[in-house]
Amino acid sequence: MMNMDGKLDELERSLEEIERRMSEPSVGSNPGELQRLGKKRSEIVGIVKVYREYRNTRSRLEEARELTHSGDPELSELAREETRELEPKMEELESSLQVLLLPKDPNDDKSVIVEIRAGTGGEEAALFAGDLFRMYSLFAESNGWGIEVLNTNETGIGGYKEVVFRIDGQGAYSQLKFESGVHRVQRVPVTESSGRIHTSTATVAVLPEAEDVDVEVRQEDLKIDTYRASGAGGQHVNMTDSAVRITHLPTGLVVTCQDERSQIKNRIRAMNFLRAKLYDLELRQQQEKMAAERKGQVGTGERSERIRTYNFPQNRVTDHRIGLTLHRLDSMLEGDLQEMISALVMADQAEKLRSMEG
Repeated sequence: MMNMDGKLDELERSLEEIERRMSEPSVGSNPGELQRLGKKRSEIVGIVKVYREYRNTRSRLEEARELTHSGDPELSELAREETRELEPKMEELESSLQVLLLPKDPNDDKSVIVEIRAGTGGEEAALFAGDLFRMYSLFAESNGWGIEVLNTNETGIGGYKEVVFRIDGQGAYSQLKFESGVHRVQRVPVTESSGRIHTSTATVAVLPEAEDVDVEVRQEDLKIDTYRASGAGGQHVNMTDSAVRITHLPTGLVVTCQDERSQIKNRIRAMNFLRAKLYDLELRQQQEKMAAERKGQVGTGERSERIRTYNFPQNRVTDHRIGLTLHRLDSMLEGDLQEMISALVMADQAEKLRSMEG
């Protein structure tokens, strides 16, 4: 722990300097500078608070250990009792600081764009894609995040061949980034008369929303088409060419947006979606070049990786990456994902700590 003290002392000095500057009248009258300093303060104030508690606890523990050899039996016993209380607290605070000092994913605070596509299993896979869409929507609502549907391709009985939607909320990516991959469902389809369990899949991709500064999109690299939006079964839901399809010629990426009746709104949303896909492509290329970094990941980015099984007969959800099984599929489908997500975040932190130690 001592080798971290230097960095923590530096962070504490930075916090004191930021707070000193924020109290200056010249900064108080400059909203932009005040906001910038406020953001920097919020990034380190939590770490410094834990460090101060750690330092205070360490000082008390050292004092208590010295008093165990005081020669006074009663005082020594009180000191031993305090030592027993403080030692586990010290370990807990040290672990917290190690996690807080891990390199922060620069995308963690971003909103996300989520793509869900039906995989193998026909109509049943499309229904499962709809279940996942509802599950993530309810989870977003429980966190107070906004949801905006960008594009849908519905089937006749309420499923989705594809659904793309934006979740707008600070920290959305940090919570949902481990959801990317193949999700598998095992259940008896409503259309199955013999009661036989079928296995179907859906693919989820979680993309951090890209800003203009994250990725450059040149107008000459785009092919933009407009067409009439249609609903399930090919029914026209709009008599004007409001749907937008954008093809990024250098990469071949294609995005569509047809949920709005306004072509302008669809075009803006499609461009945001394209930026996110290009940014995600760049991130994954970087990750492939950094083998050491990939060892410290629970499983983001691999679209073909089967990450989770949803077993309806047993009311069971198993995440194959961390070996966690929860017997409450019903509540998870109602958006109660926090236990699973927290376990994935903790597993990722543990992997990164092992990588640093190795």
